[in-house]
Amino acid sequence: MQTYHMRRSDKAITDPTEWQAIITKQKYMTLALAVENEPYLVTLSYGYDAEAHCFYFHCGMEGRKMDYWRQNPVVWGQILEDHGYLNGKCSHAFRTVQFRGTVTFLEDLEEKRRALNLMIDQLEPHPAAVKQQQVTDKSVARVTIGKITVEFMGGRQNKG
Repeated sequence: MQTYHMRRSDKAITDPTEWQAIITKQKYMTLALAVENEPYLVTLSYGYDAEAHCFYFHCGMEGRKMDYWRQNPVVWGQILEDHGYLNGKCSHAFRTVQFRGTVTFLEDLEEKRRALNLMIDQLEPHPAAVKQQQVTDKSVARVTIGKITVEFMGGRQNKG
């Protein structure tokens, strides 16, 4: 993989603590998938495990995403913290985290349970009741959980 430097280094976010702050405040990521020179974008909710440096998501067992991942498990992703258009400046304020990783799917029930709990923590303001209702032995056994193991992460911002 060829590496690139950011043309505007003043816009780079290089501190992993800042990446983590962006990741934990947002609820959705957009992933770029590609097979045979045909791109496809998907937006998913997620949970992030900072220690394992990976994202978790859930999805159906069939469909276009799964067809793409079976052929090419490498993805590029982005999480956007949108601060809005800056009137009169013809500019937009934002912070993003971009990452490259490889998708695998979980089989281990305890890892799936942990991933579901991380996702609920990411999405719900009061996760305890949702976890009790949604994370059952039956739901854990039947849900498809993807894991993106992050190989590269970076960030970019425009403060306006």
